[in-house]
Amino acid sequence: MLRIASPSAAAFPQAVHNLLQTGLQLRDRYRQGEVSEHGLRSATGRLEVRLNRLLETSPRDAANHRLAKHLQNEQPYLFTFLHCPGLDATNHEAERAVRWMVIARKVWGGNRTWAGAQTQQILVSLMRTCWQQDKDPFSYLTLLLRSRSSQILDIVPAAARTAVLSA
Repeated sequence: MLRIASPSAAAFPQAVHNLLQTGLQLRDRYRQGEVSEHGLRSATGRLEVRLNRLLETSPRDAANHRLAKHLQNEQPYLFTFLHCPGLDATNHEAERAVRWMVIARKVWGGNRTWAGAQTQQILVSLMRTCWQQDKDPFSYLTLLLRSRSSQILDIVPAAARTAVLSA
């Protein structure tokens, strides 16, 4: 967008780019020990406020409007990598990990319902996570199926479990 937009239209995507780059730099500084956990939380809050202010504007350019709408939909997840240190900033590795299932779905014909597709998505994610952590997926599936309430499994990163429990 930055390359093809007019200078005035490029201001919005440039601001988004700068904001996300600042988040990545904050992550790196935290990993290097330059920023404390409290500092990380405070700076993350300031980034989220900057994002809110940026999204309060109403871009006139159609491409910027689509980008703003997409960012509003994804807003709760944009800085997950800062709320749960250790998580990647993108889902690239996760996408590659389940690529085999996407190919199988395309060849096989997919699911008959959206509920079936969502169930498959969750099961594949759970099985792949167990495989990556060298844990038995059958025992986790059994635990979830027998549970009467929501379960937070120990395959979820500790920081994410803490965030879910405190929310």
